[in-house]
Amino acid sequence: MYERFYQLRERPFALSPDPEYLYPSRVHQEALSYLRYGLESQAGFVVITGEIGSGKTTLVQTLLRSLDSQTTVGRIVNTILEPRELLETIMIDFGLDPAARTKPLLLRDLAQYLVDQRLAGRLVLLVIDEAQNLSLAALEELRMLSNLETEKSKLLQIVLVGQPNLRQTLLQPELEQLRQRITVSYHLPPLDAEETWNYINHRLRRAAVGPPLEFPRDATDLIHDRSRGVPRIINVICDAALVFGYAEERRLVDRALIQDALGELEATGVLGRAHASSIPAPVAVGSGVPAAAGSTGAATAVAEPVAATTGVGRVLDARHWPPVSARPVGEDTARAVALDQREQTLRQRERELAEQRRVLAEEYRLLRMQRPAAPAPSPITAAAAPRIAPQPAPAHRFAASSPAAPEGFWGRVKRVMLGAS
Repeated sequence: MYERFYQLRERPFALSPDPEYLYPSRVHQEALSYLRYGLESQAGFVVITGEIGSGKTTLVQTLLRSLDSQTTVGRIVNTILEPRELLETIMIDFGLDPAARTKPLLLRDLAQYLVDQRLAGRLVLLVIDEAQNLSLAALEELRMLSNLETEKSKLLQIVLVGQPNLRQTLLQPELEQLRQRITVSYHLPPLDAEETWNYINHRLRRAAVGPPLEFPRDATDLIHDRSRGVPRIINVICDAALVFGYAEERRLVDRALIQDALGELEATGVLGRAHASSIPAPVAVGSGVPAAAGSTGAATAVAEPVAATTGVGRVLDARHWPPVSARPVGEDTARAVALDQREQTLRQRERELAEQRRVLAEEYRLLRMQRPAAPAPSPITAAAAPRIAPQPAPAHRFAASSPAAPEGFWGRVKRVMLGAS
């Protein structure tokens, strides 16, 4: 739509998780370092969490693209599953047939597949997106699968990717054994104002076919304040700003254009009304894990109890888990609040209109009762009289009674006849 106008080869702020547009921010570089460490150690679970739209899926896509051909990857995105359904889904994703088999046979076939892959010199990685939807029973099923191992390493490496409430779920007492098997835990914090400016212009440069368009800092600061540094919301705002600029033929994107785009997004319900919120960065726990320079302290490296004395890290429990603040009201919640307020306003207006109609009807009824009734019109005067107006009688009809009228010829004849009789 606006690509040719701004000399872009494609939309730079599409919502699809394209690894080509991953901005290598400090937190994303750090997250990739922890992910690679977790996979190379082959020692248990890796947990990646972040707010909705924080770039978790894009980060995982980037990691998977960097893996060599000696890694077999299975990925599950539909996680509203019972334990057996989860097991069957894993087998299907690895190309196995779970049809008409009991659970012991499913586990035997999956274990045989993992052993064959290891004998062929291949690693098996299972990535579970939207892991916050997994039930406690399903998570326990995954823990049991992690028991498939050799004397030196696990046969199946599992990465759990989800929203912050996944971390709260893993703190349940029923998942103590699973929690002890987590090798690396990392929480993706939102972008700060500087990273938001770099993120936006990085994507514009990646999509440019000519001199790249650039958003000024005051415009990106406004975007950061409104999006709270969440990449998906940043994309929504920037894409809307480019659409507005194209419609008004404005080649430069400034703060005024961003304000117009935000007003339209809020009016249409795409974004909720602006509100203040903050997400403090989690506290770092653990040591000995490589990380990018300028660590934000949002990651946690832990090891199993047998490795706790090697300096790799500590066993993760409720005391060591990085705290996550209460989640801010997301755009979905704000949108629901705005819609609810709008519905309440409409209902109030409907009640006012109904009351006005009732008052007008009552006044009309009272007026009709107070006005005197008009007399019924006479049939003659109302209808017949105009149609049969009296005609003047002929003069000869009144001649005999008029004393001054002459007798005339017929009068003399009449008198003679009467006298003769």
